[in-house]
Formats: sequence, C-alpha cells, structure tokens
Amino acid sequence: MKTMKAMQIPAKGDKMQCVEVPVPQPEADQVLLRVEACGVCNGDALAIRGAASQYPRIPGHEVIGIVEALGTDVTKWKIGQRVGIGWHGGHAQVTGLTMDGGYAEYMVAYEDSLSSIPDGLTALEAAPLMCAGETTFTALRNSKARPGDLVAILGIGGLGHLAVQYAHKAGFNTVAISRGPDKEALVRGLGAHHYIDSDTENPAQALQALGGAKVILATAPNAKAISALLGGLSSDSELIIVAGSGKPLEWSAMDFLKGPHTVRGSFTGHAPEVEQAIKFSVLTDVRPMIETFPLERAGEAFDRVMNAEARFRPVLHISG
Repeated sequence: MKTMKAMQIPAKGDKMQCVEVPVPQPEADQVLLRVEACGVCNGDALAIRGAASQYPRIPGHEVIGIVEALGTDVTKWKIGQRVGIGWHGGHAQVTGLTMDGGYAEYMVAYEDSLSSIPDGLTALEAAPLMCAGETTFTALRNSKARPGDLVAILGIGGLGHLAVQYAHKAGFNTVAISRGPDKEALVRGLGAHHYIDSDTENPAQALQALGGAKVILATAPNAKAISALLGGLSSDSELIIVAGSGKPLEWSAMDFLKGPHTVRGSFTGHAPEVEQAIKFSVLTDVRPMIETFPLERAGEAFDRVMNAEARFRPVLHISG
C-alpha cells in the first residue's frame, strides 16, 4: 500500500501532527491530486476548534495539484493537468473540514470542484488565489463600485494585500486602511492611491474628506475597526465584510438613517468564481506576497497566521 506524509489533526483541540497515512483512492467522480502547494488560511482554525465532520482530519483549502489518477466516471480532466480547489469541495463538502484537504502529499477531490490553473501562475502563486484571492476579487466584482469610484480596503494582510491590487487594477480610486505608518510605502507600491493610518486618523472622517467611499471592503477580523467605518460611506454605498472575529458590531439605527447604506457579507468560492479570479489575476498581473514552508512546518506557518505575524500568506511547498 502506497503511503504519504500528511499534517493531521488527531481530535478537536489537538495540534497538527505529521503522520504517514495511505494515499487516498478516488471514487468514480473524483480525481487524485499530487499536491504541489497549499495556502495556510485563518479558516483552517475551524478544523482545530472542532468543526470538522470527523477526526482525524487533514486541513487545507487553498490547494494546487497535478491530476495523478482519475475515477471511472471523470470526463473533465486528464492526468497531468494542474488544477486548484478552494473552500467549496463540491457535493456539499468543505475542503479540509468535511473532507481531507491539502496539508498532504496527495488528496482526492470531486471533478466539478476543480479549476484549471494556467501556465502563467506557479503553484505557489496560485494557492492563495483559491480562497484569499477569490474572496476579495468576487466581493469587489459584485459590489456597487464602478471604475473611478472611491473604494477602501480595511486591513493589509493575507486578503487585504490582494484586495488593494484588485481594486487598483479594476480602476477604482483605492484607499488602504491599516495601523501605523510602516505600511504606507508597501500599499502604495501595490496600487493604493491613498493611505489612512488608523492610529493617527479617524478612518471614517478621512474617507469623508476624500468624498466618501462607494465601497468599503473589510478584510481584517476586527469588530471595533469595522464598526468605525460605517460613517465613511458616501450615499447609496456598501460595507462588505469578508472576515470577522465573531464579536458583535457596534451600530445603532441612527447610523443607518444617515444612508442609505448596505452592510453585507460576501462568502463565495465555488469553482466558476475561482476561475474568474484566476483569469483576472493573470490578465492584470495580480500576485500574492507569500512565505513558503515545507509540509512538516505547517504548524509553524499556521501559528504565524493566527498571531498576525505572516507577511502575507504562508504557503506549504509540498512537491513540484
């Protein structure tokens, strides 16, 4: 029996362990992937906290791999193709949560959950686009903003640094909001036209001084920071939340009577949406800024994400 290395969560609350397990075999409508790279996302914490359907569980939902074997009913893919999979694993499955994910040398995936990865992207570059990239791209693509509108990005982390690039490439007047002066040069290099240091400025007032934001995209899981932004919207605008801490937001009815404003979340990530994000990223040369780790150091990479120490997206380099 062929075996593989994998980072596995033995039970709820346990730390990941490097184990040797059998290589999974694809069912009729699945393919076997030789995993090349897997991004490390804050969402992987759900499996550790107990949300997995069963244990042990292999996490990871920003997966890039090469098709190694086909189930008997697979018609869409061929052996040797490079593909990717994100949060939605197809057939009502969640990658790395209700089915094993990409912190492993191999994984199986349903054929309709996969997206083709073009030659213009390396596996390491493509992995964060499966979740962080697609999440921010789709939120902006489906927003009320149109080219020339003022769009603000709260948080310059794994999601935010991609959102700034997407907003700039889409033709928005792009504002980056973060804490401290040290990030200004970076975000301007990524395409931001304006930078608001929330340590020294009131972000809502600063946005109003610029005319008010048509869209604010909240990529930082900070309820207090998100709550402070509603007053920065222009008329008939929206605040879109793509990351949250679970803590309550602090708004009153009067805050909404100043609008009209819309506050909504955006949670997507199916294969067609992933493919659109990939196409736009290649066309406009949007790329993630990454740190690479071997599979065996996945726990260290995960800790960097959870402690907000990563710059900007850890990626496990597994093969290739």
